[in-house]
Amino acid sequence: MRRRWWSLAAAALLASVALVAPASPALAAPTFKVPFPCGQSWSGQTRSDHSPAYAIDFNRTDDLGDPVVASAPGTVDRVTDLGGTSYGKYVRIDHGGGYTTYYAHLNGFNVSVGQTVGYGKVIGWVGSTGGSTGPHLHYEQRLNGNDIQVRFNGALALYWGTKSYSSDNACSGGTASGTVNTAGADLTVRSGPGTGYSAVGSVADGASVTIYCQTTGTTVTGTYGTSSIWDRIGSGRFISDAYVYTGYDGWIPNVPRC
Repeated sequence: MRRRWWSLAAAALLASVALVAPASPALAAPTFKVPFPCGQSWSGQTRSDHSPAYAIDFNRTDDLGDPVVASAPGTVDRVTDLGGTSYGKYVRIDHGGGYTTYYAHLNGFNVSVGQTVGYGKVIGWVGSTGGSTGPHLHYEQRLNGNDIQVRFNGALALYWGTKSYSSDNACSGGTASGTVNTAGADLTVRSGPGTGYSAVGSVADGASVTIYCQTTGTTVTGTYGTSSIWDRIGSGRFISDAYVYTGYDGWIPNVPRC
């Protein structure tokens, strides 16, 4: 590590399908954003001798103390200070499905363990703690503990070299409220956006939910017609939009895509 660089009969059918669903496929990766506020541009460097290899070091002029934001919705599961070694002050966010992100060498923290964060939430500030030799953000994406090549908005970062990255993190993002309507039955909550994902709970008919982002998945016919949109109501928790009243027929304005 170094510096610089988503009718009752239909509802009952869905509930019954939940009991016989096949083994769930791997959860799709979140849509990760550049970990800085909307509109900012940062220089990101990758190099083959970095540790871990696929991490990115971000810099810009006079960046000490600049805010660092969550690159995708999730739950903070680590806020740690390693002192003058390694990552120094760092934050880890669990995005569900085995995906985590690391933000290292921070100057200070703005979150706590167990806190739920969304796009654009300030989690800390750029620093030079730990084994850093100058202010920068060391950023990683991991899957099941293993570092993976970083992607922003689904596009692969540059390997190897230096590239300018512009942030659209939370530029128009927000959350929305919805009301579950199944005409009586509980609605199955899935670990991913589809009926093939494992059931991780349920929400009652008439319950209010907070929608953090929306994505496409299995097409479902429900109370509000047929839709492939799924609503994320928590980390690794998705419900079919076909059973949620949001006031909109389809995508909700200003709610980000997962």
